[in-house]
Amino acid sequence: MKKKAALILVIVSHLLLNQASFSFAHGDEDKAADEWEPVSAGPVTTWTAPLCGKGKFVVQPFFIYNRTRGTFNSAGDYNSLAKGDKKYQYQEQLFMQYGLTDRLEVDAQTVYQQNYVKQDGLSAHSGGLGDSYLFLRYCALEEKELFPHLTGLLQIKTPTGKYQKANLDKLGTDLMGAGSGGGSWDYGFGILLTKKFKPFLFHADAIYSFPQKVKVDGVRTLHGQYLNYDFGVEYFLDKGFNLVLEFNGFLQSDKKEDGAKAVSSDVNSLIVSPGIGWSNKKIQTLLAYQRTLVGTNTDANDSVVFTLVYPF
Repeated sequence: MKKKAALILVIVSHLLLNQASFSFAHGDEDKAADEWEPVSAGPVTTWTAPLCGKGKFVVQPFFIYNRTRGTFNSAGDYNSLAKGDKKYQYQEQLFMQYGLTDRLEVDAQTVYQQNYVKQDGLSAHSGGLGDSYLFLRYCALEEKELFPHLTGLLQIKTPTGKYQKANLDKLGTDLMGAGSGGGSWDYGFGILLTKKFKPFLFHADAIYSFPQKVKVDGVRTLHGQYLNYDFGVEYFLDKGFNLVLEFNGFLQSDKKEDGAKAVSSDVNSLIVSPGIGWSNKKIQTLLAYQRTLVGTNTDANDSVVFTLVYPF
C-alpha cells in the first residue's frame, strides 16, 4: 500500500512539473508576443493609433512626386490627358508630433508644392503653400489581447493655400488649396485603430470632415462634407525591412454655390499604395508608390513617395 502511494505521488509530481514547465514556456511565448514592438515609418496615408509618448517630439518629412495621367469625370469614366499635355507636381510635406502626455498628443502638418502644367502647347509653373492641418489625438485604449489600439482624433484644416483669383496665364497652377474644400476651414473627427498579429501590423482609420462656408471668387460656397477612410498592413522582415500595402478612400457629397446644389460635383477616389521600408530605433524610412484606381471628378494620379521619421 505504501509502495502504491509512493508510486502515485511520483507520477503526480512528474505531471505537475511537466505542467509547470509547459505553462512557463507558453507564458514566455505570450509575454514575448505582447512585447513585440516593431519599428517602422508606418504607411504613407493611413494613420497609426499609437502615440509618440510624453515629452517626445517627432518630425516626419514627406517628399512626393505626383504625375497626372488623366481624369475621372462625373460618371466615373477615365479620360487620359491629350497627347503632348503634361501635369505633375512636387510636394514637400512636414508632419510633426508632440506628446503632451502618454495618452494625448498634438500634431501639425504643412506642405509646400510646385505645380507644373503643359497644355495646348503652353506651359506654366507655380509654387506655394498648400493647406495646413492641426490635430489633437487621444489614446482611449491601448492594445490588449483581442482589443486593438484605439485612438480618437480631432482635426482642423486651415486654408493656407491659394484658392481663388487664379492667374489665367498660370493655367491653374497657382491654385494650391485642397480641392475638397479650397478656402474653407474644415473641422473633423475620426477614429484610428492598430492591431498586431506578428509578423503583421494592421491599421485602419475613418475621419469625417465638415467644411465651413467661404466665398470663392465672389460665390458663396459650401463644399460637401467628406469622409477619408484608410486601411494599411505592414509585414515585417529580417534586418529592419518591412513591406507595406494600403488602400486610401475618399468620399465627398455635392457642394452648394449661393445656396443652390451644384449637381454632379461630388468627389470620390480609391488609391492603392505598395511600399518597402527600412527602420531601426533611431530612424525609420519608407519608399512607396501610389496609384488612383477609380474615382469621380478627380485626377488619376501616379505618385512616388519617400518619407523618414526622426524622433527627438
